[in-house]
Amino acid sequence: MSTTFRSLRTRNYRLYFVAQIVSVSGTWMQSVAQAWLVLRLAPRNQAGVDLGLVTALQFLPMLAFGTWGGLVADRADKRRLLYATQTAAGILALTLGLLTTLHAVRLWHVYLLAIMLGTVNMIDNPSRQTFVLELVGRDDLPNAITLNSVVMNSARVIGPAIAGALIAFVGLAVCFEANAASYLAVIGALWLMRTSELHPSDLVPRAKGQLRAGLRYAWGTPAIRDTLLLVAIVGTFAYNFQVVLALLAKFTFHRGAGTYSALTSLMGGGAVAGGLIAASRNRPTIQRLAVIGIVFGVLILAVALSPVLAVALVAIVPMGAASIWFISTANTTLQLRTQQSMRGRVMSLYAIGFLGSTPIGSPLIGWISQDASPRVALVVGAGATVLASAVTLIRHRRYHQGLTAPAVVDEAEPGTEMGKA
Repeated sequence: MSTTFRSLRTRNYRLYFVAQIVSVSGTWMQSVAQAWLVLRLAPRNQAGVDLGLVTALQFLPMLAFGTWGGLVADRADKRRLLYATQTAAGILALTLGLLTTLHAVRLWHVYLLAIMLGTVNMIDNPSRQTFVLELVGRDDLPNAITLNSVVMNSARVIGPAIAGALIAFVGLAVCFEANAASYLAVIGALWLMRTSELHPSDLVPRAKGQLRAGLRYAWGTPAIRDTLLLVAIVGTFAYNFQVVLALLAKFTFHRGAGTYSALTSLMGGGAVAGGLIAASRNRPTIQRLAVIGIVFGVLILAVALSPVLAVALVAIVPMGAASIWFISTANTTLQLRTQQSMRGRVMSLYAIGFLGSTPIGSPLIGWISQDASPRVALVVGAGATVLASAVTLIRHRRYHQGLTAPAVVDEAEPGTEMGKA
């Protein structure tokens, strides 16, 4: 099997890979349908803020309690934990589907279910991130993380395309119900896995001060700290496409759910192509991450300045490629440079930066889109991404020129202090 797909040699990872395509496609179906449901339920002059608020509520638990979710992942058997979180998420999706089918859904129902799903994801996200290492081991981890990102973005093509058709011809409710059913794929894959072929991490015993210890470790390791800060800035200002693309479709280009689905799908298609290229590359460095961030910001600006829809549909493809390259590089950088006993907590901080920043970024971007325009919101995200990435690049070039001197260790075995890059 080629270098690009080498992780698929592992049976357990193959099961997980296929199941994730099904499940995340369902998640994207729900994402598109939920955004359109909010736009239907909200008053027009509040649509941007309400859409941003729903997205924010879904990620608020991650922002507030994400480090606790990471500690749970460090302490618990991740496979068993994923059984519970995937089941709970499926039940919540089914509830929203039934409320919509019965024409009983109200905006506050969407708010409540969003925050409940966010609570589930607070534990699910760091568990899934670190479970990949248990599926493939350290040698194939960079490749597996990138292929996992390819799954997420393949689903971004499949899910919205199906959702657009279903919304147009059947209605919103079936998207939520299909998402509920899609969680069965992951539960089935977990059940079929051969536990003897897993690479389980040592569970961290309960002790006082473990959350503070995780924070001290992350802040005291320059490569981890700077990667997390960059992800937090980009996550807050740039990765709010669920909000801004819906508003761009409706209020800038004056189109419907099909255009929103097309923008989302083309972004996902670009991300799949970018992910396949990234999967064959060597292990990342923080300098490479910063360069990718600059390119990503420039491409967001290109979408923002697109004069007509056709140009935006073309420009969003390379932007999607840069988006996945940025996130998979950040994820791999963190996992390979974090000691085993801290991995769940560090990856929860990554989730806080990337996803937990949404309660701040989504209402802000929704407000900018509503009071100025979605184009201006994209320009803000582009500027923040380029600036933060450039500062990170300058800092780490100085490290390597000897102006600053953090300790540098290329690799370490699990359980030891990891290197800085």
